[in-house]
Amino acid sequence: MKFKAIVADIDGTITCEKRELHLGAMKKIRSLKVPVVLATGNTLCYARTASRLIGLEGAVIAENGGAVTVRFDLQGTFEESLEECEKAYSFLSEYFKLTKLDPLYRKTEIALRRDFDLEKARALLKTQNLDIEMVDTKYAIHLKSTKINKGVGLQKLAGMMGLEAEDFVAIGDSENDVEMFEASGFGIAVANGDEKIKEAANYVTDASFGDGTVEAIEFLESNGWI
Repeated sequence: MKFKAIVADIDGTITCEKRELHLGAMKKIRSLKVPVVLATGNTLCYARTASRLIGLEGAVIAENGGAVTVRFDLQGTFEESLEECEKAYSFLSEYFKLTKLDPLYRKTEIALRRDFDLEKARALLKTQNLDIEMVDTKYAIHLKSTKINKGVGLQKLAGMMGLEAEDFVAIGDSENDVEMFEASGFGIAVANGDEKIKEAANYVTDASFGDGTVEAIEFLESNGWI
């Protein structure tokens, strides 16, 4: 078994607990001979900045799969899904005081502060004829299209790179990484990951956050898989 690339979540996976990039994980990623793609629920500019800071080529999946780009010198491609998200936001705003995060930079989804009753909001949203779901990444609650996820983003980006999604090992920590694990050839959850991602994983590290990513890469190297 040999994999050709790695796709890694950012926050909670290659960061420290306080969300700074983990220096050990960055060093380990830089040492790899295979391409590394960053995948995040955050904005495209955030993902690109992280990619540049780490020293990667700029291939990123942002906004939970809604935005992808393969290099720094290329424009991102965006899914047309924001209008439906705005309808869901307007409906839920009748019941909750909602705060948007980074609204000027998000093109395909709406991120909300985690200060309202998510389960009640999900139940209310089900009464509407909208293809929108709510995903909690532990950093924000995302109003996003049910047709868009990191797995879809990975399949699109893999094609742009001349690869298959199954050629990738995926590393993550949250429920929004589940589809990415399912699309990839092998999924590794870091120890601080939630139960949903651990259930979807082929391997769970003993270490947490960036230390978990270092462990994940060393596990792959020791098996000769990358």
